[in-house]
Amino acid sequence: MNALKRDLTTIEVIKGALIYAAEEMGIALKKSAYSPNIKERMDHSCAIFDSGRRLIAQAEHIPVHLGSMTFAVREGLRYRGDLEEGDMLLFNDPYISGTHLPDLTLVAPVFYKSDIVGYVANKAHHTDIGGKTPGSIAGDSTELYQEGLIIPPVKFVKEGEIDEELSNFIKVNVRTPEVQMGDLRAQIAANNLGIARLIELIENYGLETVQDAMNAVMDYSERRVRAELEKMPEGTYTASDFLEDTGNEENPVEIKVEIAIKEGNIIFDYEGTSKQVNGPVNAPLGVTIAGIYFTLVSVTDPNIPINDGCFRPIILNIPKRCLLNPERPAPVAGGNVETSQRNVDVLLKAFSQIIPERIPAAGQGTMNNVSLGGLREDGTPWTFYETIGGGSGGRPGSDGVDGVHVNMTNTMNTPIEAIEAYYPIRFESYSLRPDSGGAGEWRGGCGIVRSWTLLSPTATVSILAERNKIRPWGLNGGSPGAAGEYMLRRADGSMVKLPSKCTLRVYKGETLLIHTPGGGGYGSPLKRRPEYVLKDVKNGFVTIGSAERVYGVVINPLTMELNLEETERLRSKMRGD
Repeated sequence: MNALKRDLTTIEVIKGALIYAAEEMGIALKKSAYSPNIKERMDHSCAIFDSGRRLIAQAEHIPVHLGSMTFAVREGLRYRGDLEEGDMLLFNDPYISGTHLPDLTLVAPVFYKSDIVGYVANKAHHTDIGGKTPGSIAGDSTELYQEGLIIPPVKFVKEGEIDEELSNFIKVNVRTPEVQMGDLRAQIAANNLGIARLIELIENYGLETVQDAMNAVMDYSERRVRAELEKMPEGTYTASDFLEDTGNEENPVEIKVEIAIKEGNIIFDYEGTSKQVNGPVNAPLGVTIAGIYFTLVSVTDPNIPINDGCFRPIILNIPKRCLLNPERPAPVAGGNVETSQRNVDVLLKAFSQIIPERIPAAGQGTMNNVSLGGLREDGTPWTFYETIGGGSGGRPGSDGVDGVHVNMTNTMNTPIEAIEAYYPIRFESYSLRPDSGGAGEWRGGCGIVRSWTLLSPTATVSILAERNKIRPWGLNGGSPGAAGEYMLRRADGSMVKLPSKCTLRVYKGETLLIHTPGGGGYGSPLKRRPEYVLKDVKNGFVTIGSAERVYGVVINPLTMELNLEETERLRSKMRGD
């Protein structure tokens, strides 16, 4: 059927139905999950594919999950494609699923009249999948086998029933089996709902109409992306940034990219990126691709429907055995959560040369991963995992956002009340971090202060973070955001500063203090309107001392009013007038 003769209204209705079907899958997963990590923090993602295994629709979930989902579905089905009606394929092998071991991918075929007409898939982060540390995200692992149970693509569900032998095998390899099985059943429920919605759509409109609409929407997305690329100046642009260490070695490692825009295509070349390392910051190929997809969507038009068509103009060169395309058995737990963030920072830095009016300063550039677990007083095991927000970067015409997740993660805050109800932890503080946002005409967002005290006899804590040494960069004269820091307060009151990647034993009464990075500033701080600085001071985002020292804004501490005459005199001096 000629695209111009298609019923555009029907296509739009089917497009919306597919997107909401993916959203509804996520709602089912969240509501039926056991762990707070999924139920509260929503660390899961859902998507729908056509019979050719092309992405058709996705929910607004987690970019690092969603961008790697196409890779996972393609590779998982290539490994084990003999699926019958009622089967579901489970796997977490990062070299097939594209992320890291705690992310369990579940793929199900959709049958209509004995033929596969599509696939539904979801990926959910489990709070434990075995390995050397509770939470399965050790900051110092040296090989994949230390990071947890590796599951190749297996039929976890056969003809609608869970394979009990596989279920038992997984349960004896994880620390909290009831939680993990509950979350897996929630993933099954999500896929079952996605299957039902796709079949309903086919029954309402007919298979040919639905398939034609899928193709039309993919073609539309491709045209929209190519149109955006045509607005960008052709040329070659390079950028680089660094991870501050590998978890096992202090040396920083570089991510380097060259972006070329040519003849309606966009080429991403990572030649010159550091080789794979023996620490957990290697990023599987699926994670790297996810960062590219996320960035391209973000810098073009986020209103373009995200599907296979968006990514047709992309050409990749990601050398094998480099940090962003490692080979087994390189550890990858942190590649998914930390290196993915730095990849986006590098890509945005390159795009700041192409479309500077659209690009913000660097956000916090880390997910601030904290995982821990042990035994309660009664001897029952527990595991907990969370990521913690920070500041996003200042941007042309607007400040960064305070205390949010940025770029490759899109999870929610885990409420303190939920954590204290489930785990032997008591929170001592949770607030925004003053003076952490990079100064600028448009201020970077503030980081977070978060601390808790352990109530059980002992626990193992793993920290996997970044931007504790290399601060998030500013743009166009803006200052970098504050670096993050982790500290442990012993029961006797003494303080120990912790590295950004480590595993340690914590005892009852000890307190972990977390200060997350702020976002970089955009534009010169001396161009920021004094009344905005005053508002920041009143809101607790900026201290009076910093207002004067960094912004050149003088505020009376007693009346909390601006002294505009002194402000102009000070700013003139700071500018060197």
